[in-house]
Amino acid sequence: MSNKIIKDGDKNKKKSVEEMTSMKQYLVPTLVGLLVIGVIIAILIITTNPKDEKEADKDDKKTETVAGVGTYYADIVIEDYGTIVVELDGDAAPITVANFVKLAKGGFYDGLTFHRIIEGFMMQGGAPKDAYSQAETIKGEFSANGYENNLKHTRGAISMARSNAYNSASSQFFIMHKDAAHLDGNYAAFGYVTQGMDVVDKVCESAKPTDNNGSIASDKQPVIKSITIRQ
Repeated sequence: MSNKIIKDGDKNKKKSVEEMTSMKQYLVPTLVGLLVIGVIIAILIITTNPKDEKEADKDDKKTETVAGVGTYYADIVIEDYGTIVVELDGDAAPITVANFVKLAKGGFYDGLTFHRIIEGFMMQGGAPKDAYSQAETIKGEFSANGYENNLKHTRGAISMARSNAYNSASSQFFIMHKDAAHLDGNYAAFGYVTQGMDVVDKVCESAKPTDNNGSIASDKQPVIKSITIRQ
C-alpha cells in the first residue's frame, strides 16, 4: 500500500508541475504585453510638451488685429442745433470707421434722428427708418470681444451702439456728453469730437426724455441733416 501511495503522490506532483508550466505559457506573454503598453504610455507622457499646449491656448486667445484705414473727419449737421466735427480714428477701430464712412458717404444717415438722449451721459442716433433699411452688422472692436482698442469713453467720444450681442453694431452710434469709464472695453469707441461740443451740450441739456432710458418723442428728436466725410 505504501508503494501505491508514493506513486500517486508522484503523479499528483507531476500534474501540478504541468499546470504551472501551462500557466507560465499564458502569463508570460500577457505580462510582456502589459509591460510594452506601459513603456509606450511613459514615452508619450515624456514627449508631450506642456509648453506647447500652453502656447496653443495662448494662440486661441490672441487679440485680433486689423489693418488701419487712417484718419477721417465727419461733419455731423443737426437741424436747428449746428455742426459737430468728429475725428475718426481708423487705426484704433478700422472696421468701425470703414463702416461709418461707407454709410455716411452713401447718405444713409441723412434725415435720421437722435432718438435717445440722456443728459450727463450721451446722445444716440442713426437708427434706420424701418426694418428694410437696416445696415449690415459688424464685429465689435473692443477688448471684451478680442480686439485691442484703447480709445476711452470720455466726454466727446463717439462710439457704436449695440445689443447684448458683441457683434451686433450696425449704424447706430452715440456721442458722449460726459465720461463713462464703465463702457471702456465693452463698446467700440472710434473717435472724438474736435469741434462742436457746445452743440452736444445743447442737444443733451434741452432733451426731454419720456422715460428713464432717454427715449425722445418722435416729433422732438433732433434730425441729422447730413454727415459729410473728409480726410
